[in-house]
Amino acid sequence: MIFITAKFRVLPEHADRWPEIAAEFTRATRDEPGCLWFDWSRSVDDPTEYVLVEAFRDGDAGAAHVQSAHFTAAQRALPPYLAETPRIVNVTVPQDDWSELGEMAVPDRG
Repeated sequence: MIFITAKFRVLPEHADRWPEIAAEFTRATRDEPGCLWFDWSRSVDDPTEYVLVEAFRDGDAGAAHVQSAHFTAAQRALPPYLAETPRIVNVTVPQDDWSELGEMAVPDRG
């Protein structure tokens, strides 16, 4: 799978509205057949920073994502709200879902 984490620093005056600003792009991406997940989180240390964790089935799904109409639209629509160019880590990993963090295993509570 293609695993991507990106940090988006949003202009302070738009930070509270970022989920709404990115909502259309988020919905369209989540609807892609090759998208495994596409999840935003807000930094607890910097209220203007959002972290995007996303994954795609394989390189073909990742390529389809960046070639999609909604990605092209986001390239035009989102930068005016950003304070800087987003930073990204993009890797291919040999799995297709999250693994458990064994070092913090939680016993069965059933």
